[in-house]
Amino acid sequence: MVMKLITTTLLLILFTFVPCSAQNLNLKGGLAIEGYDPVSYFKGKPVEGTKEFNKQYQGGTYRFASAQNQDEFAKNPDKYVPKYGGWCAYAMADGNKVSIDPETYKIIDGRLYLFYHTILSNTLRKWNEDEQNLHQKADAAWQKIDHN
Repeated sequence: MVMKLITTTLLLILFTFVPCSAQNLNLKGGLAIEGYDPVSYFKGKPVEGTKEFNKQYQGGTYRFASAQNQDEFAKNPDKYVPKYGGWCAYAMADGNKVSIDPETYKIIDGRLYLFYHTILSNTLRKWNEDEQNLHQKADAAWQKIDHN
């Protein structure tokens, strides 16, 4: 009985202190950025990572195309994780969590922003038309989402 109470208490403490961002990551099957290598975006072209090279960070699994990229990520993961938990930056301006096309992206001030893109809609183009305004709105909306 005492062990059960201790175990339950420890679990409650553990789940209380899980970072908010872990609950808000855009994950597909536990994978962040749909399995794309976050470091590759900063090298000029996004590529899919492999099962061989992966790292857990803030509740998601990030995959990498090489051991070198995995090591770079491990040194400074916050440099490489996408803004807004990996959700579409354009939609975040309205406070919406919308999935992304991992090949539609933009690096702004050294940070990775991802966007939704289909044949009918390219939100990166819309973002570029009003970036400053949308960026401010998305930052404010993400603060509310990530801290609830």
